[in-house]
Amino acid sequence: MSQTVDAARRALAARFKGAGNDSAELDARLLVGAALGLDLTGLITAANRTIAADESERLEAFAQRRLTGEPVARIIGTKEFWGLPLKLSAATLVPRPDTETIVERALELLRSDGVTDNNLRIADLGTGTGAILLALLSELPNAHGFGTDISTEALATARANAAQLGLADRATFITCDYASALDGAFDLIVSNPPYIPSADIAGLAVEVRDHDPLAALDGGSDGLDAYRALIRQSVGLLAPRAVLVVEAGQGQATDIEALMTAAGLFPAGPPKRDLGGIPRAVSGRKMPR
Repeated sequence: MSQTVDAARRALAARFKGAGNDSAELDARLLVGAALGLDLTGLITAANRTIAADESERLEAFAQRRLTGEPVARIIGTKEFWGLPLKLSAATLVPRPDTETIVERALELLRSDGVTDNNLRIADLGTGTGAILLALLSELPNAHGFGTDISTEALATARANAAQLGLADRATFITCDYASALDGAFDLIVSNPPYIPSADIAGLAVEVRDHDPLAALDGGSDGLDAYRALIRQSVGLLAPRAVLVVEAGQGQATDIEALMTAAGLFPAGPPKRDLGGIPRAVSGRKMPR
């Protein structure tokens, strides 16, 4: 039986609600739009148009994937971060709003120090989609950035995002473990490393556990393995008064600050909390000798 665009959207939202989906209306709108190639304005203007058979089949395929727990961003292949549309791949995390706290904190520290972006060198360790690095470059039009990742597939995704956003000439992507292949002095180093304790992986939401890459989640027995590596590597790469800003999991900020202090970095202010009140962005500064 044929349906109009609006009827299909409402029916899909009802199915998602019945399955216990807390974002049923939004998910339905996004999936109908993706299946039909319509943005929000298009969904409104085409509300009474009848959906073609091939569109209906595509929408049903999307619906089944969502009902099994696949995130909408994975289904449509893109996610917005810092207002930037980013392509995803199987090797990348879905960028999350909490991670924007890292961008906010990094920009606050640069601006409070009176730092201009002329010739700034930025490194994003474990860049994934390139989300943090590309957000910073979009705000700092004269800065240059380096994104590292051990996954060549993730770096291919980051390069594609940089090109799509017109930032490819200021972004270089390097295959390595955190900062192991970098040299020279950096004005800012950022990272959202894996920080979930290994034993907690099985208890994560299905959208994360079954669809995000394990290597980007698993932080070792206490969730801090990545911090031990990247903090040690970063200290030798930071210019005097430069800062390292990392994302922390819930309850990890104090331990990460201790790792930074032990490595010779000084606190660059208290951890910045995300919208949920969790201390999310931990920062350390390299002081001149």
